[in-house]
Amino acid sequence: MHQDAPKGAHIEVFENRHRKTAYHRILHLLDTDHDGVLSQEEKARARIILFGQSWGGSAVVMLARELDRAGIPVLLTVQVDSVAKPFEHDGVIPTNVTAAANFYQPHGLVHGRHSIRAADDSRTQILGNYLFDYKGTRVKCDGMPWIERTLIPGHMHTECDPHLWDQVESLVRQRLEPEPANLTAAPQP
Repeated sequence: MHQDAPKGAHIEVFENRHRKTAYHRILHLLDTDHDGVLSQEEKARARIILFGQSWGGSAVVMLARELDRAGIPVLLTVQVDSVAKPFEHDGVIPTNVTAAANFYQPHGLVHGRHSIRAADDSRTQILGNYLFDYKGTRVKCDGMPWIERTLIPGHMHTECDPHLWDQVESLVRQRLEPEPANLTAAPQP
């Protein structure tokens, strides 16, 4: 996906425990005049998409909240089998997020949040809470540790399921589409 992303797109991956680093990186990338302060115009130009799996799904919501406090909009958040760490609440999507999607599986010791909701339905569209049930269907997960295969197979399958990740990619690509030029017709004399 990175190689055929729209011109000017920046894609970067952070582990869930490096959320603060991701936040500061976003601020740096948005500061196009490099003056150390984000102007309203720089914030308005932001086209941010955040997605994560497991604790990363929860980190996405926490990062979106931090961006909300800074007045920075987020186009899309995607949570895949999101598991909240203690004192994190990943079920309510903040108002700076335009759209959000949640993919989850319901089985095992570790399973994702089954639903998300918008803090304000008039500002955030919940695209869906999509159930992926691996009870009768196995997904090939070569190289996964035996402990994951034994104790958390459903959660592990969300990491390896090409169908699920194709859907995530499709949502991301829809939001990455360049915005159409604002064309206006000149009045005819």
